[in-house]
Parts: sequence; structure tokens; C-alpha cells
Amino acid sequence: MSFWQDKKVMVTGGGGFLGSHLVEQLEQLNCKKIVSVRSSNYDLVTEDDTIRLFDEQPCDIVFHLAGYVGGIQANDDYPADFFYRNLMMGAHVLHYAWKSGAKKVVAAGAGCGYPEQAPLPIKESDYWNGYPQDVSAPYSLAKRMLHVQSMAYWRQHQFPILVGIPGNIYGPFDNFDLEAAHVIPALVRKFVEAADDGKPQVEVWGTGKATRDFVYGGDVAQALIRMAEKIDEPVLLNLSRGQEASVREVVDDLVEITGYGGEIDWQTDRPEGQSRRLFDMSKTEEMLGCSCDTSLHDGLKLTVDWYRANRATARNLVATEF
Repeated sequence: MSFWQDKKVMVTGGGGFLGSHLVEQLEQLNCKKIVSVRSSNYDLVTEDDTIRLFDEQPCDIVFHLAGYVGGIQANDDYPADFFYRNLMMGAHVLHYAWKSGAKKVVAAGAGCGYPEQAPLPIKESDYWNGYPQDVSAPYSLAKRMLHVQSMAYWRQHQFPILVGIPGNIYGPFDNFDLEAAHVIPALVRKFVEAADDGKPQVEVWGTGKATRDFVYGGDVAQALIRMAEKIDEPVLLNLSRGQEASVREVVDDLVEITGYGGEIDWQTDRPEGQSRRLFDMSKTEEMLGCSCDTSLHDGLKLTVDWYRANRATARNLVATEF
């Protein structure tokens, strides 16, 4: 019998971006039951709804991916919402997963939670060595509390909460709203629409010099599954490619993939966030025996193809609560 065949598995945020990738992969593993939790059915910010969820749907393994997420502008406009909602969701889900008798929790943290001045490539040991980038700090510090909670519940209850720290995730099922999206989905939407609708110009925020460790969503989902299978005590693990790419490289790839032939207007007065980000993947590769290896070009091609096929129905939300 495989690890998953006798398991009841919960995925908070199961209808969201990363959750959709994870549920898709779990379905192929023949789990006994998959509970995909959506905010329309359970508001995990509230304790009463979280209690009701675990009373109605107790599970063996809990993947906590739910979050209130958005891009740079949304984080700047609604910092209190990003802090409060993410803090309460994490505290409630992890506590009541333990109280309901779950065997372990695997939670998704935030790469922006690392200190802004952390040396590159960023190691897990640097997680608490400074303050994160200011604009996203309310969100990322709320997500940092997942790690604090994991250590506290292990010390007192020997309950394993595993925290994965994804790089800049992108791929199908993402949020493509231009005001709230992260950099790749926003650019995918702009270049697909410009190429397909014959627009003469695409506006791109920043100089294009900022770099990120971009990682395909399906690879992160696979790594989270491997964490659940292989690790039985609290851990903090980077989940990314361990390769640095600039926004300009993303733009160049999207021009080629979409067939766009117009002008690019680099809006250098617009914010572009932290200047560089790159993750050290040595601990993850040692513990999981795998890496997130979809190339940036291949991942962008998969994302462009998906958005073109789903353009009319793709999520375009100002801020997304899963």
C-alpha cells in the first residue's frame, strides 16, 4: 500500500493557485479522501468556522495553503488585512489540526519572509536574522509565525508541523489581476493580451533588473507531497529552483513565447520590490532527494498556454482569499 491510499487529506486553499496544483497531484496518488477547503464554505479567519471544519472533516494529513495574497500594490494598500487574516488563519488551522488528531501539517510559508538583507543564496538558517522587505512585511511576518507555531507545538505536544518556503511561484491557476498579481502572472496576461489583441505597447513596471528565484507551481506541490511522505518532525525548507532570473529575462521569454511584436515601455518610476532573491536548495535536496527543476522557459510556456485557453474564466481578483 502506498503512503497515501489509507490517508484522509485536507488542503486549505484547495481551490486556489498552489492548492489546485496540489489537489491535482494528490488525486493521482489515490488518497482515501481529499477535502479541498474553500473560503466560501469555511472562513478560516474565524475560530468558529475552523472548529466546524475540523469537527466535520477530520483528516490524517493537513496541507495549509490558504492565505490572503496579492502583489506589491495590494500589500501596500491593505497591510492590516494582510497581517490579520494570514495570522489568524495560520493560528487557527494549525491549532485545530493538532486538536482534531491529525498526524501532521505541511504549511506553505512565504519567501518574502526572509530578511531583506539576507546573504545570497538564502539559507533556512537566515530566516530570523533580520527584518523582511518593508511593503510586504505585514504579510510575511504573519506567515513567519507558522514557523514559531511549529516549534511551539513540537516542544509541548510533539506534533509535527513542516513549513515549506516557496520561491516566486507561477503557473496555471494563478491570479492574473493586474493590480494584485505577482510579477509573472501580470506579465503573462499583458503579453498574451497584447499579442492576441494586436496592442502596440506593453507597460512593464521597474527597470527589469530585479531578480527572483522563480519556481513552477507544480514543482512546489510535488515538493510539499514529498515533505509529507518523508519528514516526521518540524522543519523549515526552501522550495524553489535555486536559480536567479531577472524580470527582463522573463519579458524576453514572453516576447518569444507569445509572439508579441510591439514596443515595451519600461516604467522605471514604478516599484519593483526587493532587488535580488535566490534560495539555497542544498538542505531540501538532501532531505527530499528531489528538486524543482522545470525550466523558466518551459514553465512560462505552460503558463501562457493555460492562460490563453482559460483567458475568459481565469481568476482576476483584487485580493484573493482561498
